[in-house]
Amino acid sequence: MKTLRLALAQINPTVGSIKRNSEKIISFIEDARRHSADIVAFPELCITGYPPEDLLLKPSFLKDNIKALDEIKRHTNDITAVVGFADKQDDIYNAAALLYNHQIIDIYHKIFLPNYGVFDELRYFQSGTLSPVYEIAGCLVGLNICEDIWYPDGPAYKQSLAGAELIININASPYGFNKSKAKDTMLSARAFDNRIILAYLNTVGGQDELVFDGGSTVYDSTGEVLARAGSFTEELIVVDLDMEGVFVSRLHDPRRRQKVKALCHNECHNEIKRVFVCDRAPGEKSPLKLIKRMPVRQMDRYEEIYNALVLGTRDYVTKNGFKSVVIGLSGGIDSSIVACIAVDAIGPENVRGIFMPSPYTSQDSREDVCELSENLKIRTTEIPIAGIFSTYLGELTAAFDGKAADTTEENLQARIRGNILMAMSNKFGPLVLTTGNKSEMSAGYATLYGDMAGGFAVIKDVPKMMVYKLSRWRNSVAAVIPERVLTKAPTAELRPNQKDSDSLPPYEILDIIIESYVEKEMGLEEITALGIDELTVRKALSLIDGSEYKRRQSPPGIKITGRAFGKDRRFPITNGYRGF
Repeated sequence: MKTLRLALAQINPTVGSIKRNSEKIISFIEDARRHSADIVAFPELCITGYPPEDLLLKPSFLKDNIKALDEIKRHTNDITAVVGFADKQDDIYNAAALLYNHQIIDIYHKIFLPNYGVFDELRYFQSGTLSPVYEIAGCLVGLNICEDIWYPDGPAYKQSLAGAELIININASPYGFNKSKAKDTMLSARAFDNRIILAYLNTVGGQDELVFDGGSTVYDSTGEVLARAGSFTEELIVVDLDMEGVFVSRLHDPRRRQKVKALCHNECHNEIKRVFVCDRAPGEKSPLKLIKRMPVRQMDRYEEIYNALVLGTRDYVTKNGFKSVVIGLSGGIDSSIVACIAVDAIGPENVRGIFMPSPYTSQDSREDVCELSENLKIRTTEIPIAGIFSTYLGELTAAFDGKAADTTEENLQARIRGNILMAMSNKFGPLVLTTGNKSEMSAGYATLYGDMAGGFAVIKDVPKMMVYKLSRWRNSVAAVIPERVLTKAPTAELRPNQKDSDSLPPYEILDIIIESYVEKEMGLEEITALGIDELTVRKALSLIDGSEYKRRQSPPGIKITGRAFGKDRRFPITNGYRGF
């Protein structure tokens, strides 16, 4: 049986940490060698980290990343490595280097450059033009990068027609909670349609707003899963591929002969180049205990989202040099779930809660904060704000003469709390995690320099109703959030008997409007056609559009939905257009 032993290194690089990323790559090469792998592949732009953004405009950065590639190639005796990096030739390219026996054998340039949503690759990169096929250990192998695999007539199609039996597709594909199933279906179809084994390799880890979920997968030539890495974790998976079976299925595919004939007539073969790389190293291979690794356990939807938030938080905190975090605990659902995520990300010993009761804080909230803190085993300090608030009001009495109390006084309380949290951060060094959710950020139901003050917004892209579902999922693992927090009406407790519903449509309605307007670009008539009152829709849309200036000043937060605020949705603050 003709076999090829393939290793996929699903690693967690850090943008800009070229030396550290290179050391990690070299370490995984050594690990793959110990498993007698013929090929070890690494993710897209793994030397630089993804996305490197305007670091790519620095000549020194490009030079350092190429120097790192030269160092990595020194470790490729008797093993072939595929390594993502930024290539600088006549232009800058998103590239994959094929390394073997201390040499750069060839360089593949990404052809299809995404320029939508969070992607901005046309700003930095030139497109490649060639779709190479290589002979590695007696097998024909094609390489391509991320978006290249999405197109049915793209590089994988051309490479398969040129004889490729295996396609290695390296990625830095961000997580989205509605994305994985569609991606899996597409990749399975590419493998089946082209009669090739397809190895999809994804990076893992958090980078500012983005989380990369890993989930690297090998599909056989029928589209079935041969091996799959875990999600949200670094891992090296090694699998023996039966290349003989691939060859037979291709040989007896009548469509294959028709495609090859058409390819020759269209002279598309000019885009194919073949590089003969290496023969299999002599000697017996160590036995691989797991020849076929079946898919890992599929996560529940909310387990998946929760794990994405944990990984994104952990990496933002640790990659930016923080050792601990501080959170304002109110006794509400949002601060409770953020505390849970923080504890699961960096440990309870590194999470500190601050409870800042005002004259309007209920006894229920006090009890719920205490119970949550005990359940999570975190230290929580109480710093009352009543005295500070009273001093503010006293100093402003003359300036506010003749004006009735309104949201001004409410915002003062939020800003006092923001000052206290930032003071704790300055004095002791923890990162302040804010607790606002997507529903609040959409409608502007948050105070600038108050509850928006902080370094990282963990649930910034999590709608309110999803916050409840994530909380219930977390409690199914261990009941840490008090039940009353899950059932009481949401309130900011900034005035007597205040409820969020005094200012906003019910969250179950507001979240539908936000998803329709922000993520699906639906207009007033389309949203009201869903059965929502027109006045309610108009109010919500007005709040969303009028709050752009606030969102521009908010800390970064983890993207999990199809369209998050920030890179995903770039609306002008000064904007005279109203489509409602």
